[in-house]
Amino acid sequence: MPDSALADRVLTAGAVDEVTALVRAGRFAEALPALTRLRDSGLGRRDEVRATVAAIECRLARGDLREVVALGDLLVPYADAGTDAGADAGTDAGADADVAAFALHARGEVAAALGEVDRALERFTAAGAVLASLPRPPDPVHLQHVLEVPWRAGAALALVRTGRVREGADLAREHLAVAEASGSPYAVAVALRTLATADSGAHRTDLLRRARATLAAGEGAERLAAQLDTDLAGLLILTPATADPQEALALLRGAEAYAGSQELRPLRERVRRLLDRLGEGPRRVRSEAFAALTASERRVASLAAGGLTNRQIAAELVVTVKAVEWHLSHVYRKLGITSRTRLAGTLGAPA
Repeated sequence: MPDSALADRVLTAGAVDEVTALVRAGRFAEALPALTRLRDSGLGRRDEVRATVAAIECRLARGDLREVVALGDLLVPYADAGTDAGADAGTDAGADADVAAFALHARGEVAAALGEVDRALERFTAAGAVLASLPRPPDPVHLQHVLEVPWRAGAALALVRTGRVREGADLAREHLAVAEASGSPYAVAVALRTLATADSGAHRTDLLRRARATLAAGEGAERLAAQLDTDLAGLLILTPATADPQEALALLRGAEAYAGSQELRPLRERVRRLLDRLGEGPRRVRSEAFAALTASERRVASLAAGGLTNRQIAAELVVTVKAVEWHLSHVYRKLGITSRTRLAGTLGAPA
């Protein structure tokens, strides 16, 4: 569905669920414009927080830290309001606690992204304490908490970063048990990835392969799949016992194409560092290649990369064939290629 079509529908019932599902699937190019309109539409307290949390996840994935900090600041009142709320989920206090858990967890993610590990750990732990104050909800709500407030995963990674590796690994195992009880392939894959990061054992490769297989058997989640592939490629490159350059390269090329298509700069840069260790050059994202071209050259290059002949391009743009040839010669020179056959690969994945 085109971005504009989704954005036009975001005021319908269940819109927050629909857009957060897009975020979880890693379809940020569709989710971001819808989230912008959604957050301007006058939502209820809980949906407003969930939409803000989803926007934070999108911006974190793209490395937009300034926007992340601003969005995190919007959650401060919600986090503060619920931390002392009562335990009865049927009361306003209980509802405040539910909202606070979302807000605290998201603010933990913001702190972690900024390198404030102790503060991140404090917020993740606070989110867990708020959820623990609530009676165990019915399964659908419990599943939502596992998916949207995975505080144990964040806390486990924060513990590892502070040097408390054993505590982090133990909490990661606890998170895996909770995720498996939820029955969600996505939650299990996240938990396995967390354990592979927190546990320094030799079985980390097996954990990542299991996570990838679990995800493939369940719901689509392109970003998580690309993260898992990049993690696995890193182990295949950096661990002598599991070294497999060809498999690593294939995994990285897939992650690179996805990261480019969604403009996920942190993931793309990580992939490129690993490609460099393999002695492989990065493939351009189309927006990067296009930056070197004029508007006319971009139009001609796009059509040529799509398989049109010079005569077809001339008819499409209402110009002469000689003008198309002239533009293409400039495109080849600017992109450092010598023929049309390399044009599509050089332009890279559309972003």
